[in-house]
Amino acid sequence: MKLAVVGGGSTYTPELIDGFARMRDLLPIEELWLVDTDPERLRLVGGMSERMFRAAGHTGRIVPTGDLVAGVSDADAVLIQLRVGGQAARHGDETFPHECGCIGQETTGPGGFAKALRTVPVVLRVAEAVRAHAKPDAWIVDFTNPVGIVTRALLQEGHRAVGLCNVAIGFQRRFASLLGVDHTAISLGHVGLNHLTWERAAYVTDENGTHDALPGLIGDHLGTLAEEIELPASLITLLDSVPSYYLRYYYAHDEVLREQLGSPTRAEAVLEVERALLDLYADPAVDTKPDALAKRGGAFYSEAAVDLLASLTSDRRDTQIVNLRNNGALPFLPDDHVIEVPAVVGADGLTALPIEPLPADIAGLVVHVAGYERLALDAAVHGGRDRVVRAMLAHPLVGQYDKAEKLTDLLIDRNREHLAWAR
Repeated sequence: MKLAVVGGGSTYTPELIDGFARMRDLLPIEELWLVDTDPERLRLVGGMSERMFRAAGHTGRIVPTGDLVAGVSDADAVLIQLRVGGQAARHGDETFPHECGCIGQETTGPGGFAKALRTVPVVLRVAEAVRAHAKPDAWIVDFTNPVGIVTRALLQEGHRAVGLCNVAIGFQRRFASLLGVDHTAISLGHVGLNHLTWERAAYVTDENGTHDALPGLIGDHLGTLAEEIELPASLITLLDSVPSYYLRYYYAHDEVLREQLGSPTRAEAVLEVERALLDLYADPAVDTKPDALAKRGGAFYSEAAVDLLASLTSDRRDTQIVNLRNNGALPFLPDDHVIEVPAVVGADGLTALPIEPLPADIAGLVVHVAGYERLALDAAVHGGRDRVVRAMLAHPLVGQYDKAEKLTDLLIDRNREHLAWAR
């Protein structure tokens, strides 16, 4: 198997390498090509990755390259983990919305929209190279945020693609810890859009059969769950489900905004973590995943990636939580919208499992954000200030025309170098 990682110079890549090394029986990689436009990062991360493979006894070949075509040529699968504009652009995403009294976040709200506008055209260019040079049945796995919008962009252009997020696998591991069972015994009733999801069930299978353990989890660990998602315990009981921590930007917007205005941005914190990680990667004595990598974010990403790639390439037909085409699973959304739900994963594609009807408040928020996502993708593909204003206005975290206009001008000004139509 040849696997290509586009954005392979990321400081997070050694997390992937660790998973590939530990789970090599599940995903037998013979060649791993790390593709990146930053030669220095590629040198450091490539060297670290090579040492990690050798220390773990993995015999696969690691090839760092700045040549996208060489990287994806004859690949069985391509994983995309890009950050267009780096942490500097992220810092902008996390700050310009504050000028209009909106939260600054890199995957949702005005900041997430800015990231989508920068990212979609680049990912589509990468995908065209995959179409032209990878194996005809190669899969594209997108881990690039905003995953839902980016995955729909890929599917809209006819690419063989699926989106991946680590939120669900994080909840699975946390619930398993609280219940004292192995994570493989738990399957989640996870539903929504990327970074807009709720855990509505936690099915546990044991010698007595399968039962939903979520009511017991909420009853016994309500305070712990509320603390971890930073939302009131009473909200969990009201919804009878556990919202993703990304729902905090909706359910506690003003509180989050106050916190952001008084704190450094996440981009600033990550920059410090990345400097320390790159220093470690430069040390030829370091050949295992450093503990400091946990501060970088994306917990359990490697396990999720290996599981998904293994099922796509070996047709395991197991159930995983992915971003895929709706195709009627949520009947109130268009078939071509991308949702994040449990699905059967095989070499021939993905099929969402049946979903219990959503309550009106949750369904309403999903529809609202989905409407924004469709307008956002239109703006990312076709450009133009009017398209940006309309998508901005449609986002439930904006919703006012004067704010949408001002936010659009701020977004364009901060991102002009990345927006061909705005130069």
